[in-house]
Amino acid sequence: MKSIEQVKDLRGKRVLLRLDLNVPMANGKVVDDFRIKSIMPTIDFLHDAGAKTIILSHAEGKGGETLKPVADYFLDKRVPITFISKYFTVASQKTLDDMKDGEVVLFESLRVNKGEKENDADFAEKLASMGDIYVNDAFPVSHRKHASIVGIPKFLPSYFGSVFIREVKNLSEAFNPEKPFLFILGGAKFDSKMPLIQKFLPSADFIFVGGALANNFFKELNFEIGQSLVSEGNFHLPALLKSQKVFIPIDVVVASGKDIQTKSAHEVTAKETIWDLGSESLVQLSELVSKAKFILWNGPLGNYEEGFSEGTKKLAEIISNAKAKSIVGGGDTVAAIESLHLEKKFTFISTGGGAMLDFLVNETMPGIEAVEKSK
Repeated sequence: MKSIEQVKDLRGKRVLLRLDLNVPMANGKVVDDFRIKSIMPTIDFLHDAGAKTIILSHAEGKGGETLKPVADYFLDKRVPITFISKYFTVASQKTLDDMKDGEVVLFESLRVNKGEKENDADFAEKLASMGDIYVNDAFPVSHRKHASIVGIPKFLPSYFGSVFIREVKNLSEAFNPEKPFLFILGGAKFDSKMPLIQKFLPSADFIFVGGALANNFFKELNFEIGQSLVSEGNFHLPALLKSQKVFIPIDVVVASGKDIQTKSAHEVTAKETIWDLGSESLVQLSELVSKAKFILWNGPLGNYEEGFSEGTKKLAEIISNAKAKSIVGGGDTVAAIESLHLEKKFTFISTGGGAMLDFLVNETMPGIEAVEKSK
């Protein structure tokens, strides 16, 4: 892969650095800085190399649609940075023209411009005109065909940042893993997760399916799932249920009103909702983890956002104590690991959610192909 660190002289060069700074925010403050911390080596490298770094990113979601809190976060950490609130104005151009070697600016969210999501060629060319070199270190959003991801590389020499290269290197180990290989898949949305099961069924030794995904298996087995979340569609589950590689929870945590209890998966009643997996299932998982030499995990085992995090956290502890190589990803999965301060006990923690899934399925992404094809 083309690394920006291979470029010998960056002093005075205007580097358009695409990052994913779409981090959780509340009340105008950054509340989870995992992604920001991960990209600091790239910013430091460009600063030390004397480049004029122009950061492009987006913000979208519950925390708001502005990157001003991220700029404030940088300043609080004593990282000198200038925030530019509007694109292509006389004032913003003057700020860029006045930049000194090693300085860093951060533009407001790209998605205030409709041309970003539409992958508008004119918008991409305008963005490209602000820089001499383009660097993509935004792995989590590089599965999107947006202007700042696939458009800019058509106009500028393009490279990858160190985080992006590290993501590809580590996730690619799943394509030729050490054996036995344990794949743990949680979360919801079976239509987006099913391709992963199909991809790794031939190479994995064990596949454990938890979270809301397991409800589809329970339904296929004619178990009562009550009010539990289930994905609609035909996912050809009978063949998977016959596979000796595929495992689902033995017991589950259910709730009916304020009554919460653990029971066997086949004992759920019509008035109950499945929220997490139970202790027997964790024993089952622990046995699989103890056998594995390579573990790939994506997605929580319970409804993390509703407070049912016990199963996910217990699994994080189990894997953290294992000797196997461990690669994990997904927002709630990472949040559980961080809450337990276990980050250093995993081989690699991906910054990507949907991008991680897309890369694992396709072994490439639009953002990768765009940089590799750049002039």
